[in-house]
This record gives sequence, structure tokens and C-alpha cells, in this order.
Amino acid sequence: MYFPASDRRRVWAAGWLLIASAGWAEEFPPYPDDPFGTRDSVSPTPGRAAGAFDPSDPCGIDRRPPKAWTLVDVAEQALCHNPQTRQAWLNARLQAAQLGVAESAYLPTLNLSAPLLRSRNTAGSGFSNVIPTPGVATGIGIPSRQAEITRISTTLSLNYLLFDFGGRAARVETAQKTLEAANWSHAATLQTVLFSAIQAYYQLFASRAALEAAEASERSSEEALKAAASRYEVGAAALADKLQAQTAYAQAKVNRQTAAGNARIALGTLANAMGLKPSNSLRIEPPALSGPDERAERDVEALIEEAKGLRPDLAAAEAQVKAAEAGIQSARAGSLPTLSLVGNYIYSESIGVQNLSSWAVGVQVAVPLFTGFSNTYQIRAAEEQAAVQAANRDRLDQSVALDVWRAFFNLNTSRETLRSTEDLLASATQSEQVALGRYKAGAGNIVELLNAEAGLANARFQRVQAQYNWHIGKAQLAQAIGRLDLGDIAMAGASPRVKKAE
Repeated sequence: MYFPASDRRRVWAAGWLLIASAGWAEEFPPYPDDPFGTRDSVSPTPGRAAGAFDPSDPCGIDRRPPKAWTLVDVAEQALCHNPQTRQAWLNARLQAAQLGVAESAYLPTLNLSAPLLRSRNTAGSGFSNVIPTPGVATGIGIPSRQAEITRISTTLSLNYLLFDFGGRAARVETAQKTLEAANWSHAATLQTVLFSAIQAYYQLFASRAALEAAEASERSSEEALKAAASRYEVGAAALADKLQAQTAYAQAKVNRQTAAGNARIALGTLANAMGLKPSNSLRIEPPALSGPDERAERDVEALIEEAKGLRPDLAAAEAQVKAAEAGIQSARAGSLPTLSLVGNYIYSESIGVQNLSSWAVGVQVAVPLFTGFSNTYQIRAAEEQAAVQAANRDRLDQSVALDVWRAFFNLNTSRETLRSTEDLLASATQSEQVALGRYKAGAGNIVELLNAEAGLANARFQRVQAQYNWHIGKAQLAQAIGRLDLGDIAMAGASPRVKKAE
């Protein structure tokens, strides 16, 4: 199709205008980033909870990795860089954007369209009738006149929803409760990640202490083997004594090698909890261990009631129930009429033809007469969804009570076990020393000595586990209640940098 020069210039100008507009839109957004301020309801960083939670922000300042990581450093690193916290935080930001979508229904919509059309019109149809002329064949007419027209039609349309029986309000409430649930879920994720970091930290030093205990047991077994070999060489003991001592020493070496592997695995587990790659160059500062605090004991039933008001996952479940209930109202409004304000303005410019313009303003009523029972099943689905969320909340309520009950009595058991292992270790150490002295003096037998060494090795291991299990149990109880934060680390005596908020 051929375009005259003047028309081609208009087409090229329109094309370049569209290209320039597209480029400008990529560099400078035509709309504000968050006009409704929905992101203000979300935590500014992945390591901080939104709302009325701990106001501290461990991700606020970028700092270089320390030479030796304290427990507080480990916790802050995990909160800021663990993928779980970032995923939960981004989900909350996603729900904030969905809230903005719901709130946008309270504003009118404007649409502008400007199609550029090239058309060909025929003035008449078929062939025109003519008078026969001598020498000219009859039946031949004169072709109709044709014209090519370039037209630009600009249309501006308005649509403003005035009333829909509460459908918009229900959708906004659903989005608000869903955002609230996402914020609570983010807070629950923070506590989960924080507990994982604390647990991995203490497990690292528990495994290292277990390695030291295994090395001490290996040295004791080696000393027993030397004593048995010495007595066998002088004929004071049978070959069976030497072989039994040699077997015990080999088992002690296996236990030490296993403990060394567990210590390396524990270091990798801690690095993973911190959002880092495992590395032997990772230096972790040991904790400042403290003994059990009797003043921390409270009634377990009171702790269960406290947890029901503090657990973020339970609050998230309650928000999901309210969001589902609002979804029922939104589904019901979908089967009711809507009232909207509509309008449009059209301006059409055709080259070589008279220009046209028109406008219209009015009110539009839309009544869904029949939707194939789609609205009926949408309402039923919304009601069932609300019932599912309520059942999930009730299940979680029972789970919270069990979590607190289990964590409370596990902590009590760890406290009593820690005290008992102190006596056990002292008794086993004395028993091993007596058995070794008796065997060297020829008054005891190898079975008595090996049993004493096995008892000492077991006492060392139980002492190590009890000491760190008590610290882990304190963090687990705080998580079960729903108040685990960085302040709990300072309460455990790990670092004086963070003080517990009263």
C-alpha cells in the first residue's frame, strides 16, 4: 500500500513517539512506586519483625565479618542472610502489593487509546451506466472513483465503581488479613531460624567437647594398654588382659574418630544456619556457659496461656481465618449488582476529511443474571476455605500447648541431668583412678579396669551433652512460648552486647 509523503511523515512521527515513550517508561516509571504506602506495614529488612515485635534491626548496618563469631554475631548473621527469613519477608512484601491491588478498586480507571488506521474507500459500486457509442463495445462502464484515507481516533474512557454491596471492602479486608498473616509468619520464621542458629552453635561446641572427652578416653585406654602389656611382659598378667586392653584402646580410637567427624559436620551445620558456605576458616568464639537459674522456673500452665498470646504462627492462623471469612463476603458480593460511573471522549482526525469529536457521561448498572452457578460454588468454596482455616487454627492451638509442655519438662529434665552428671563424672573419675592403681599394683583385674574406663568415658559424654542441652532447652522453651529474640542470648550469658528488654 502506498502512503503519500505527508502521511508517511505522520506515521513515522507517531512511531517514534511510541518508541520514545517506551524508553522513557523504562527509565522513569510513570507511576509512584507505592502510592498507598502498603510496604509500611512490612518489615524494612528480612531480619526484623513487623509490628509490635522486637524493634532492633540486625540488618541495619553492613559490617565486615568478625575474626571470631560470637553467639550474637551468629544470630544476627542467620537472621539477615538465611534464605528462609528472606523468603518469608518477600512473601510479606508480595501480600503488601496485593493489598495495593485491592485498594486500587476505590479509584477510577482512565484508559487512552489512539489507533492509527489506513483505509481505502470506494465511491460507488460496480460500473456506471453509459450511452452506447459507435465503435465502442457495449457493456463496458467507467470504473468507480477510489480514495485512501489516514485516520487517527483518540478515545479517553472513564470507569468508576460507585457501589457493589461491600465487595470492594471485603476484598480489601481479605488482603489486609492476608498481609497480617504473612507478617506473623515472617516473625515465626525469624524465631525458627534464630533457634536453629542457637542450637547449631551449642551443638558445635558440644561436639567439640565430646571430641575432647573421646581423646581423654583414648589416652586412658592407651595407659591401660601399656599397663597390661607391662604386666604381661613380666609374667604378672595373662595374654587375655593385654588383648582386652588392646581391644578397648582400638574402640576408643574409633570413638575419637567418630567424634572428630561429628565436630566437622556440626561446623557445616552452623555455617548453613548462618547462610554461609561451610569452611574450615570459620572461627567461632566459645560461649560463656552458666549454670541453671532457679528463678527462671514458672508454672507450665501459665506458660501455655502466655504462649497463646505470643506465638506468631498462632496469630498468623487467626489472621488467615479472618481473611477467609472476609472472602465469603467478597464471594457473595460477586452475585449482586454493581453501580458504576462511565464516560468517554472521542476525537477523530482524518486527513482530507472533516474531523469529528464526541463525548458521553452516564451511570451503568451491571446485574449478573446467570453465571452457570459459578457464583454459587464460589460462595461455597469460600465458606469451606474459612472452615479449613478455622480447623487449622484449632489444630495449631493444641500443638502450641504440647510444644510448651514438652519444652518445659525437657528443660527441667536437662537441669536435673546436668546436676546429676556432675556427681557422675566425679565418681567415675575417682573409680577409674582407683581401678588403674589397683591393676598396676596387681590387686585388681583387667575387667575391673576396663569397666571403670568405660564408665568414665560415658560420664564425660553425658556431662558434655547435659551442659549444652540445658542451654538449648532454654532457647527451645522461649521459642515454644513465642518470645525468643536476641535478648534471650544475653540472658544465657553468651554476650554482654545485647540486654534483655524488660
